[in-house]
Amino acid sequence: MTVPRRRAEMFIAAEHDRRLNARTTGDERRMLVDFLGAQRATLELKCAGLGTELSRRSVEPSTLSLLGLIRHLADVERRWFRQVMARQDAPPHFSSKEHPDDDFDGAAPDPAVIAAAWEAWRAEVAFADDFVAEAPDLDIVGDDSWRGTVSLRWVLIHMVEEYARHNGHADLLRERIDGAVGV
Repeated sequence: MTVPRRRAEMFIAAEHDRRLNARTTGDERRMLVDFLGAQRATLELKCAGLGTELSRRSVEPSTLSLLGLIRHLADVERRWFRQVMARQDAPPHFSSKEHPDDDFDGAAPDPAVIAAAWEAWRAEVAFADDFVAEAPDLDIVGDDSWRGTVSLRWVLIHMVEEYARHNGHADLLRERIDGAVGV
């Protein structure tokens, strides 16, 4: 007999879930960094153990896939931390003016495409983590063509929101691939 499962169960056993290490008290920067880290870890968990299945689309005509989310979030990390906050001339990895949705459209079931996506995402996360750690405070600002002047505090809050929204997509995409559910 099969034991019924609840969607709210943990995706992995609590003792192995690094998302549960987030601080619940302390200074604002550390708490924001922990919240963002937990959201990033959730994306990794939702993709864990998958290969070319990462490129499986949600449902036609959508091009949404877990691989597309990895590629998209690599570009989002790059935009906010490298381009806006660090003022680097760093074009997106996967999208362009000519192909604005190539982060999703180019998510092909090719091991090289998958490896490149993870490599780019991890590099952008590492850059962002270093940038935040070295920033003198959360009030430093960057200029964005979309939002105008933004503080590092705003960028961190926005990134938590960005990941949380897309992790909801990742929940559904993963369940479609192999039935795995959980938070």
